[in-house]
Amino acid sequence: MPKFLIEREIPGLGKLNPAELQAVSQKSCDVLRTLPQVQWVHSYLTDNKLYCVYIAPDEEAVREHARRGGFPANSVAAIRRMIDPTTAESSAAPV
Repeated sequence: MPKFLIEREIPGLGKLNPAELQAVSQKSCDVLRTLPQVQWVHSYLTDNKLYCVYIAPDEEAVREHARRGGFPANSVAAIRRMIDPTTAESSAAPV
């Protein structure tokens, strides 16, 4: 199933306390229970943005989760591939 990267603009996000973050997470999980084909993998928080990785059948399913939860989904992009430092060590690289 495809993976998606969602960018959510949420001013002041980095200042939320643990209880507020827990409440937001619980809301997301409540909505996910109604969308069994959508899975939240993990998220990264910055001062004013949230970057989430989701597994879903398509972009519309990700956007439906956002609508039902009242979350912004400013950008949704399909993740095509993943690379990391070990990619540089590929045996296909010329000597």
